[in-house]
Parts: sequence; C-alpha cells; structure tokens
Amino acid sequence: MGQLCIEKPKQKHSEDNLRELNQQPQNQPQTQESSLSNPNQAELEAKEKIQVQLLDSVNTHQSQSIHDVYKLLSPPLGSGSYAEVRKGVHKVLGITRAIKIISKSEATNEEVSRVLHEAEILKQLDHPNIVKILEIYQNSEQIFIVTELYTGGELFDAIVEFQHFSEKDAAKLIKQVLLGLNYCHQHKIVHRDIKPENIVFESKDKKGTIKIIDFGTSRIFEPHKKMNQKIGTPYYIAPEVLKKKYNEKCDIWSCGVLAYILLCGYPPFNGKTDAKIFEKVEQGKYEFKSEEWDIITEEAKDFISKLMEIDPIKRYTAEQALNHPWISKQSDDSQTQLPQIDRAIKNMKTFKSTKQLQSAIYQYIVNQFSSQEDKSELLRTFKALDSNNDGQLSRQELLIGLRKVMSEQQAIDEVDRIMREIDQNNSGTIDYSEFVAATINRSKLLSQDRLAKTFKAIDKDGNGSINIDELKQIFGNGLVSDEIWKQIMHEVNDKEEITFQEFSGLMLNLAF
Repeated sequence: MGQLCIEKPKQKHSEDNLRELNQQPQNQPQTQESSLSNPNQAELEAKEKIQVQLLDSVNTHQSQSIHDVYKLLSPPLGSGSYAEVRKGVHKVLGITRAIKIISKSEATNEEVSRVLHEAEILKQLDHPNIVKILEIYQNSEQIFIVTELYTGGELFDAIVEFQHFSEKDAAKLIKQVLLGLNYCHQHKIVHRDIKPENIVFESKDKKGTIKIIDFGTSRIFEPHKKMNQKIGTPYYIAPEVLKKKYNEKCDIWSCGVLAYILLCGYPPFNGKTDAKIFEKVEQGKYEFKSEEWDIITEEAKDFISKLMEIDPIKRYTAEQALNHPWISKQSDDSQTQLPQIDRAIKNMKTFKSTKQLQSAIYQYIVNQFSSQEDKSELLRTFKALDSNNDGQLSRQELLIGLRKVMSEQQAIDEVDRIMREIDQNNSGTIDYSEFVAATINRSKLLSQDRLAKTFKAIDKDGNGSINIDELKQIFGNGLVSDEIWKQIMHEVNDKEEITFQEFSGLMLNLAF
C-alpha cells in the first residue's frame, strides 16, 4: 500500500469576483381568467399558498437576537478569515445545533453575498444526504446560520485515517453522494465543489449517513445553457470547468475523482503546483496501474471511467451512475423488510392534519425533536420506496409500496388520499421531511414534555398563552398577513391567543 498522497488545497479557485444570485424557481401562476371562472379553485389555491408559507420552516429573524434563543458554546468547532462555527444549545428546547457565524465587517461584499446565496439554495433542498438549514438570524454586524449538528467529522479526515476503503464501504459512500447530487440536479442546482472536505458523517459511525455541505459555490442552472465560471478545487475540478464551458456534469466528474481516492488513497491527478494539477486534469488521463488497483474489481474501474469520461456528453448522469452494477451490487439496500414498509404505510394512512396551525407546529416539532435514531429506519424505508432515486416519492412509487402490504384495490383506493394528506407543500410529490413527519412514531414524538417545551419556545413573553405576534416569529417568514393569521387562529378558537391546554389538545389529535 502506497503512502497517502492527498492534502487539503488552501482555497477554492474562482475567476469571477461576484457570484450570481439566483431567484428561486416559481410555480407557474394560474391565469386570471381561470381563477375568476372558478372562485372555489381560487380560494383553494390561496389557502394552499398560505399553507406553504406557514410550512417554510427556515425562518429569517431580522429583529430577534440569536442570543435570546441559543447559548453559543466555546471553543469554535472551526474558524476562517471571516466566519466560525460554534455549537449552540437552544435555551428552551435543550437541543444542540451547529451555528455558522459570519462577521460582515471581516467579510467582503462578495463573501456576504455568497453566504446569503448559499442559505437561499439550502432553503430549497430537502434531502437526507444534504445539510439541513433550520434558521437564519441577522443583524447589522453578523449573520447566523443554524443547521443540524453532525458529529462524525469530514470524509477527508476518514481518508487520512484509513488511507483507503473497501469497495463495499466506498460504494455505500459514493451512492449517498450521488443520491444527493441526483436530487440537486433534478432541481436544477449544481454544487461545483464536491470534495471530501465538503462531505461529513452525520454521526461517528463511518458506515452511516453522510451529508453534502458547503453550497457556497452552487447555483441554479439552465439545462441547455453552459456555465462559464472557473470555480472548484484543483484535485476535483472537471476539465471542462477549466475551459469555462460546462454543465451540471462537472459534479459527476468530481464524484468520480472521489471514488478513485476512496479506493486507492491518492488522487488521479497530482502535482507540486495547482498549475501542474490543472494541466493533468485538462488532459484527463489517469491510470489503474499501481499495485493498489490489482485487487480492485473491473466493475469499480468501469464505474470510475464512466464518471471520469472527459467528454461531458458521454459522461454518466447521476441517475445513470446510481444504476451502475458496481453501485447496485456493492451497496445493496435490501435490508429494508416488508414489516418496516408496512409500519410506515400504517402511519401514513392514519396521518391527518386538518388545521393549518396544527400542520405548521407539527412540522416544527418534527424538525426540532426527531433524532438520528428516530429517522434511521425511516430513511431506509424512504430509499426503498424511492425507486428512481430522485429523493422524493411520486404517486406511482407510493402505489407500488402500498401494493406490497395490501390488495391492489385497497392500494388504488388509498394512494390519492395519502398523497393529499402528506404532500403538505402541494408539490405533487412526498418530500423527505413530509415522509418523516407522516411515518415517525407520533405518540413518542408528541410527549407532554416536548409539547410543553415547544409551547414555552413559542410563548416568548411567558404569560401562558400564544398570540399572533409570537407565532409570526416562528412561522410564515413574515409572508402571512395579520388578517390571515386571525383566520388561522379561529380554526382553534374564537380568540387571538391559545392556552397550553388548547395547544396540547390540538397537537395530541395527531398522536393517535
């Protein structure tokens, strides 16, 4: 076994001083004529829009201080020229998060724009292999981005420790990266800096779930339009990026480089300077000739060659890579059994949220309290049902799952009702967070202790009741008007505040 020959590059490479800031893709609006001709439809669409706004779980706090909500711990987990990451403990809920703190005075305008751009991108993503953003706080001096806390460290450190991985372990890791990339690419988002430093383990289990992080160089792409920013990290950058004419398949090349390193412990392109590395990358010539590759299967080598095809047109997509025999054989997920699917389906069948406020608070509780242990079985079940690996469940995929545990006619009778109940954001598919919310053990999740903590977290003034102003600080991101809030509150009572008894009763209706 040769010596590990990989080190962290000092910085990313980018020729442009400004990142493009992209608008979130919007659903096509109904024409005025269609809305006017069907007032009930217009009313339904308006209600659905409000529901989506309420369920926007990533709230941006402009007036509230993060120090009122979280206790920031020392020392920092990591720091850079203008940012640091600290653990933060929620003062009421007791949950520990990772909080990225950006100093506006230390950062350039470009760097601040990149941070805000990254947050906007992450707000759109809901996938088990992508970092989950929870809250954003901002004042005149700093930006605070609150995310889930992952404790397993970077993949880079694992490579340094183990030098190389077995084919089975490497394939499981690469599959998760590809699942995250396939989801991103389906949503027209390209990462542009896939590397071991931007992949972290959720827990200390190095065979467990990984998360793709650092979307600071990501952007929304147009399918038939080439990107031209020279951006990325030397070892992993794709040849066409150096030529400043590329598409989302640059991520696939980087994933191929990552697979190469995992199997042998060193990169396919090396050099004493970035210029030398770039020169070799542009040529795109790599070998499997050293002794480390003698024991590697031909399927693994073929997989890498499909991802590191120098012609982007011939290069595999993420979806094609996920269907390669090396991935399907080495990372077999057949451990998901029918009882697990049956349990998930039963929970989905009984999930019914009838009130908008109930849905919003329940999603908040799921986001705050569902643990890695709670979600591990659910994640396996979700991936087993997600047959096309796009990170969301379609009606057809749900129907196939239902057929496994009930008769054909029962499955047909149930599928549309379940889709209506679970698809809270009306996207036409079941997103990962929606699946977790519908299939998690609700009796355990909605314990009296957790309900009391949630109520206290919302009841900012501590007077024993929740009013509209307090709800607005947690839900809706300022997009829901006071008049609409009054209508939402009237679903619970005819007042404009809710007691703990009413709150508890509202939420416990979901538990059984």
